[in-house]
Amino acid sequence: MVGTDPLTDVAVVKIEANGLTAAQLGESQRARVGEWVLAVGNPLGANFTFTVTSGIISAKGRGQLQLPNRVRTSIQDFIQTDAAINPGNSGGPLLDSAGRLIGINTMIFSPSGAYAGVGFAVPIDTVNRVVPRLITYGEYVRPTLGITANDEVSRRLLYGTDEKGVVVLQVAMGSPAERAGLRAAQMARAGRVQLGDVIVGIDGKPIDDFSDLVAALDAHQFGDGVTLTVRRNGQRRDVAVTLSAADAPGTL
Repeated sequence: MVGTDPLTDVAVVKIEANGLTAAQLGESQRARVGEWVLAVGNPLGANFTFTVTSGIISAKGRGQLQLPNRVRTSIQDFIQTDAAINPGNSGGPLLDSAGRLIGINTMIFSPSGAYAGVGFAVPIDTVNRVVPRLITYGEYVRPTLGITANDEVSRRLLYGTDEKGVVVLQVAMGSPAERAGLRAAQMARAGRVQLGDVIVGIDGKPIDDFSDLVAALDAHQFGDGVTLTVRRNGQRRDVAVTLSAADAPGTL
């Protein structure tokens, strides 16, 4: 075992073997809803090894799903397919019609535990981002701003307005956010909350909610510089931030 990342359900295993042919990689970002796909795996045990099923991409952008091991993923763009996937398909490839790998089958949604037409695959673009870091560090070291944020709280604080974004609730000491001068929300008199910064964009890309922010950060590496667009006192401003390595799972 070289490295694992439970939040993306991806692992790297080193084996000793000869004569293997690598899969041709596609681009999950280019895949479109309605395209034909093939799922390969060993559904329902050893009696059905090397089974191939077909279907279409039912949806894209499914995020924050609960894995069977009760780990909530950090992936914001699962590929959803109606190709038959059953227990034993996990880890198998999801291929496009040209035989290119566009995802790794990871889970199904089913009240009965058997195939119900809703399966999910980790996008190959996510795998390509995670695997090199697993090889280098043995774990997926995530970039972080050093803030605390919460979608539910953000919606509550912005309720009654047409504004979207992620409210900065806390700024960690010594973090990139503190060095960049980001301001957290504070309790004012009579239990009222005074907003500090609301993150509404990263590198020109709109940030409407927490999942948008996680996905935007996850596309970078620690050490990268990004430009945050924040709303402060009703005014927008750009703030340059250099991301650092997250020191704990879930750090944003």
